[in-house]
Amino acid sequence: MKIEIWSDVACPWCYIGKRRFEAALSEFPHRDSVDVTWRSYQLDSSLPEHYEGTELEYLSRIKGMPHAQVSQMFEHVSEQAKGEGLNYRFDQVVVANSFTAHRLIHLAAEHGRQDAAKERLLSDHFEHGKDIGSREYLTELGLSLGLDAGAVEELFTTEKYSDDVRFDFEEARALGITGVPFFVIDRKYGLSGAQPAETFTAALTQAWQETNPLVLVNAADGEACGPDGCAV
Repeated sequence: MKIEIWSDVACPWCYIGKRRFEAALSEFPHRDSVDVTWRSYQLDSSLPEHYEGTELEYLSRIKGMPHAQVSQMFEHVSEQAKGEGLNYRFDQVVVANSFTAHRLIHLAAEHGRQDAAKERLLSDHFEHGKDIGSREYLTELGLSLGLDAGAVEELFTTEKYSDDVRFDFEEARALGITGVPFFVIDRKYGLSGAQPAETFTAALTQAWQETNPLVLVNAADGEACGPDGCAV
């Protein structure tokens, strides 16, 4: 079963959704047969490489909301994150363009390190105040994941993986995805947002049953017990 997750590393609900999905997947009896692929999405592709201002100022400006209202939103999201074992620090978030970070995730995918790259980027951005648009930070992250130094350097000297990231954007538009996180199961089921773990469990179970229906081995009925008693 193939699951594709459209997500932005600058999206706080995407990290929460990742944790809830992982909780459901860890209890799914067929989890070893599930292939998870992270797909790129940008909430704001117009962001400069570095934004001169805080996350509070940035969101207040683009959403047209007063600072107090944005602060209340931060408190609500942080409380939800805490319930998943995450410690959001919106006061330390560095606002930056995530395009090159998405390219790094595509590079990591070629070496079986995609989920690890996604996890680090989300955690470093929301919990540790790292600059996800920084060449220095992304290089350090790539090397810590065991990626080749030359391959990481290509992210800053060439356009490698840029087309892959843009293809993910186009796929999202084609599927009608307008917000993230968005989970697609076998291109048949779509789940929008950081759903409760129980919702992910129900979707995984339903998709698996449809793909792997129960097959009766013997057409003849054998002895069995039912609501009315046992056959003799």
